[in-house]
Amino acid sequence: MKFPGALNQATLIQRYKRFLADVRTPDGDTLTIHCPNTGSMRNCREPGSRVWFTRSGNAKRKYPHTWQIVEVDRRHLVGINTGMANPLVGEAIENGLVQPLAGFTAIRREVTYPSGRGRADFLVSLPDGDCFVEVKNVSLAEVDATGLFPDAVTERGQRHLRELTALRRAGLRAMVIFCVAHDGAERVRPADEIDPRFGELLRAAAGAGVELLAYGVTYDIDTGTALLDRQLPVLL
Repeated sequence: MKFPGALNQATLIQRYKRFLADVRTPDGDTLTIHCPNTGSMRNCREPGSRVWFTRSGNAKRKYPHTWQIVEVDRRHLVGINTGMANPLVGEAIENGLVQPLAGFTAIRREVTYPSGRGRADFLVSLPDGDCFVEVKNVSLAEVDATGLFPDAVTERGQRHLRELTALRRAGLRAMVIFCVAHDGAERVRPADEIDPRFGELLRAAAGAGVELLAYGVTYDIDTGTALLDRQLPVLL
């Protein structure tokens, strides 16, 4: 999947007010750019880090630049734009990378749950029935290459797990796909130390038969592309 424009490098000065960041370009200019991430971004907001951003052609935008990637630990790339997770996963499903969903007949996006409480990221139709899919973006990783989700308490994520568990107990198929945006992560686990309730609900969902999958992202700065290209284990 291509980013929406060329990737421009800069140095992070600070991230603030959740949706803003100041960066310094190689020419020495300071830009305020949009930060499309509602999480805490712990490990992804260190001043002095290399970052990459794109520029929008929309003249009406107050902040035309969008932060896309940060370098952490001076060697790993992390996609911080959580809006990229669903397109990456959708592309992976369509390309057959997600084997449990291979042979699909249709993919619908943003489908309302049968309960009417919220919407699933995807509803994938297969010859033997439909599967509701929720996508979670993983940007936090430990030094041992274990990715963690979430990076902040997520009541929304907890609600999604309750919905998926209820679907499974009603006999419907349900799935969580972790889009691991940290290219150094080799596995994923729930961040119990950050949101213990999410971890409890994830284990309950797995026990009810909700499928848990994780796939890692690889980035190519030169071509401005990102690709889900490898499956990772989910540890409970």
